[in-house]
Amino acid sequence: MNGDLSVYLVTDAAVAAAAGHDVAEVVAAAARGGAGCVQVREKHAPARDFLATVLRICEVVPPGMTVLVNDRIDVYLAARAAGARVAGVHVGQSDLPARTVRQLIGTGAVLGVSASTPEQLARAAADGASYVGVGALHATTTKPDAPAPLGHDAFAALVRTSTLPAVAIGGVTVADVPLLRAAGAAGAAVVSAVCGAGDPEQATRALRTAWEQAR
Repeated sequence: MNGDLSVYLVTDAAVAAAAGHDVAEVVAAAARGGAGCVQVREKHAPARDFLATVLRICEVVPPGMTVLVNDRIDVYLAARAAGARVAGVHVGQSDLPARTVRQLIGTGAVLGVSASTPEQLARAAADGASYVGVGALHATTTKPDAPAPLGHDAFAALVRTSTLPAVAIGGVTVADVPLLRAAGAAGAAVVSAVCGAGDPEQATRALRTAWEQAR
């Protein structure tokens, strides 16, 4: 797929608020720090509020940054209809089937799928996914329904079986980045490491630097 997945922010408005930040300000700071992709995730927000957040975020990101909508195909379609520069959606294993999502969003949109087994990876590829989010790398508190932690060795084994770009997610920190890149990951997705940081721009820049130095 086109787009930079290497430093990938997943938003959590509650974590951002607890750290004293507005979620759109966090995304803008992450963009300045070097994030190439943001997945807007609002698990508990009503559709209208979720759409408003997506539209606000689309106004603050630079042209080269990929904006994805978590789970809600309706919010993605509404944002696109409103003229927002949304690139696609990311869905989990309990959401609409990826094959159906692909039919709804069209062939030109980005489709991310969460996967944690070889079977799920193969199905995501067959269903038309653009990339896979593989995790949880570590235990995480930001996604209560996350699968059991994989750890680095199991993550690396899954990446080797994937025909799609694979992004690690789940408790990822800057210390994980060199191991993830060595394992063949296309990127590191973070939530708390940036949303909960005192300085989201600096936290993102640290991730970007670690990714670049791990070449």
